[in-house]
Amino acid sequence: MSDVLVVGAGPVGLTMAAELARHGVRCRIIDRSVSPSPFCRAIGVTPRTLEVWEDMGVAREMIDAGLWLRGFRTIIHGQPTRDVLTDYTDLPYSELGLPQYATERVLTKHLAGFGLAVEHGVALEDLRQDADGVTVGLTRQGASAEDARFRYVIGCDGAHSAVRHALGIGFPGDAFPMMFMLGDVHIAIDLPRGLAVRAMRLVDNGAPDVFIAVPLPEPGRYRVSMMAPQTSTATAGTASDGTASDGVDHGIQSEARGPDLSELQAVVDRLLPDRPRLSDIRWSSRFRISMRLADRYRLGRVFIAGDAAHIHPPTGGQGMNTGIQDAYNLAWKLALVLRDAAPAALLDSYEAERRPVGADVVARTRAATESYGREAGPKPHRLTDSQVLVSYRGSAWVRDDDAPGALDAGGALDAAVPAAGDRAPDAAGLRRYGIGFPFRLFQVLRGTGHVLLAHVTGEDPAPLLADLAALAPRLGARVVAVCDVPGVAEFYGVAVLHDREGTFAAAYGTQDAGFLVRPDGYIGWRGASWRDQGLHRYAEDLGLSPARPPGS
Repeated sequence: MSDVLVVGAGPVGLTMAAELARHGVRCRIIDRSVSPSPFCRAIGVTPRTLEVWEDMGVAREMIDAGLWLRGFRTIIHGQPTRDVLTDYTDLPYSELGLPQYATERVLTKHLAGFGLAVEHGVALEDLRQDADGVTVGLTRQGASAEDARFRYVIGCDGAHSAVRHALGIGFPGDAFPMMFMLGDVHIAIDLPRGLAVRAMRLVDNGAPDVFIAVPLPEPGRYRVSMMAPQTSTATAGTASDGTASDGVDHGIQSEARGPDLSELQAVVDRLLPDRPRLSDIRWSSRFRISMRLADRYRLGRVFIAGDAAHIHPPTGGQGMNTGIQDAYNLAWKLALVLRDAAPAALLDSYEAERRPVGADVVARTRAATESYGREAGPKPHRLTDSQVLVSYRGSAWVRDDDAPGALDAGGALDAAVPAAGDRAPDAAGLRRYGIGFPFRLFQVLRGTGHVLLAHVTGEDPAPLLADLAALAPRLGARVVAVCDVPGVAEFYGVAVLHDREGTFAAAYGTQDAGFLVRPDGYIGWRGASWRDQGLHRYAEDLGLSPARPPGS
């Protein structure tokens, strides 16, 4: 019996299979389509997804294939034109523009490095599970049906998800009444590279007439979206599902005739002052925006992720990114359970942590779409769409023993210091004895295992480092000490870094503290001292031990 079957080979399924492989789990990955999609579809890559890709080892190749999205030029009829630039300069990465076909190409190549390939033209027809595994019926074009047995199955197969349907999981929600159009075209427009454009005419008591063009890496090429004319005769079907990773009904749209160049040009002529010419249309579609959230993300030994679990408006480019992070959250947990290094109950944390994120994205993107062009009231945090603010605080699988350095004079938690459940922030300029170049903290955290970050302050850190060296072989995690004193030599089993520029203290507080960082880059445990029994209880609950350490 094989370990895992991944159903669906879009960005989410490819990430899931690659992460399972990186964590030492062999799997099969199948996709109903006979070949990868050649269409751009999802474009925006959030800073958090780029951090995930850095850990996976594919960030550089993704960046080389894309372009940085710098913001929007907003043109509202009757108002001055203004440029709104995206400010992510305090994060390791900005927002990247990358067509979905390029994302899939890089991930497929990455997967091949583990000796795995997508089995195209293979569909899941039925699914039956028991206490020991899952039996699936598979059909391959031109071949006989196959029954196969797996310990777990993960559905990353989009909003039409055969896996979700086989489980009988509800997918409630609704859709906007209006239809939209997409196109991949060349535009003869004078815009700085990386700047998108949104042009609109506000309509009293109705949705605005809007045109959006997001740049693609090829100079002069954009993916455009706009409202479809109400007189359109194309048959679009219902919007119950069919949504791809950018939150639109691509599955349903295949039943409709895509708009031709003249239909797209008519919208441009109506909304853009200079009426720039469109040409070289490569792909177009009509779609309806749906908003749906699965009732659950897991049933027994079967999980769903990505569009199979949540679909929503494409506002903010959250869809594909949320799905990729679903996969990143689940893969390391499943790997630990499969090698008996963590209790099976750890798998409950996947739905507990990721479904609230999906619900928030659905609600937030819907509200942003409904208020498009009429934004009022308090603005969301500028980093909301970057996804670095996603937190699992309160999850049963994180533990916070409240490091004193994270408390202000009034005893309240300082929001600037990450708590258990938060993303572990990066820190630059860290130095290591004997090495003539600086490190980033993310370089140190990269890998498939837990990492204990110990902040050691004071003029003589030697006694504390000796304690850490003694702890390292008993903890079952890599141990990294960050000191304020320069020139500290190595301790066996402990990587000692010097916070020469104070960036670690700025991000993690100025007091002695410990942070156990999970393989997905979130803080699983935080406390005032690594001597704290809370750390050892947390490690025991996860099954961390020197006999069964996670990979690194």
